[in-house]
Amino acid sequence: MPTLSPMLALYWMGVGHYHSRALGLVAKLGLADLLKDGPRDARELAKSLGPNAPALNRVLRLLASVGVFEEQASGAFALTPIGELLRSDVPGSMRASVMLFAGTGIQDSWKELEYCVRTGEPAFRKDSPDADPFAQMAQDPEAAANFDKAMATFAPQTAAAVAAAYDFSGFGTLADVGGGNAALLIGILKMNPRLRGVVFDQPHVAERARENLRAEGFADRCQVVGGSFFEGVPTGANAYLLKHVIHDWNDERAAAILKNVRAAMPSNGRLLIVEGVYPPRIDQSLESRGAAANDVNMLVCTGGRQRSEQEFRDLYAESGFELTRVVPTPARVCVIEGELA
Repeated sequence: MPTLSPMLALYWMGVGHYHSRALGLVAKLGLADLLKDGPRDARELAKSLGPNAPALNRVLRLLASVGVFEEQASGAFALTPIGELLRSDVPGSMRASVMLFAGTGIQDSWKELEYCVRTGEPAFRKDSPDADPFAQMAQDPEAAANFDKAMATFAPQTAAAVAAAYDFSGFGTLADVGGGNAALLIGILKMNPRLRGVVFDQPHVAERARENLRAEGFADRCQVVGGSFFEGVPTGANAYLLKHVIHDWNDERAAAILKNVRAAMPSNGRLLIVEGVYPPRIDQSLESRGAAANDVNMLVCTGGRQRSEQEFRDLYAESGFELTRVVPTPARVCVIEGELA
């Protein structure tokens, strides 16, 4: 891409939602799955999917302009390497992630950014002051299942990176608190044959974890427990891992979760939070872009936040832990280790 003038750079930032919404739509329609056997034109695709063919053609051309599809001389559209990842049946599929982050739920929340900035509260508090966004999601099984899939998108890479950077061999049992459908824990168990696991999450999520563990052959090495981490977490593990859980909550709620972990943990146990650490200064690196984007998305959608190393130290101290080290990984997360203070 050519270097843009400041004027054009700002323009393209301003219309970025064009591409995001178009991506969310084609992911929802499952359009990429229809192109896996070869190029098809908008009329053929519309017959299978139902939308207006000329309108669909215009959206496909929009996405072809940014490399998601390739428009051929015949007018048919083919998948590019980027578009391939919108398929639901390929390793590393990004379809669920795109449906989540470019879908109407998060997009509608971002419409309330001004409210969030003026109040410091997430968007849902404007109309539902006492709501819990995760409890609301649980009422929509399709959205909840897609959320689990989206959260598991990078789980194999994250599991490999975390297992390579952090030594789990000294633990007998690892509890994954808020472990979703167990994708991360399955990856860690694969690389640590003597390790046993516990997945703890809301009851409706725990059932999906149980199914995944059975399908992957880990049902005999991993217990599944349903419940709320605001009420307590299972005892009996040597280490408690929370991946991308704490950033969903403000300091008060985050400390409540960690205090429940502390109550369940043995005196020689370890707390392992797996999250990005907010860099001390924001630049235009991918690390900075990811941290800043996630931070504001947490403000808008959950009321949580990304935290710096010092903010993690303060949170650990408030919760009865001492932060012992921050272990970087090849993925864009660190293992933030703590022990009982």
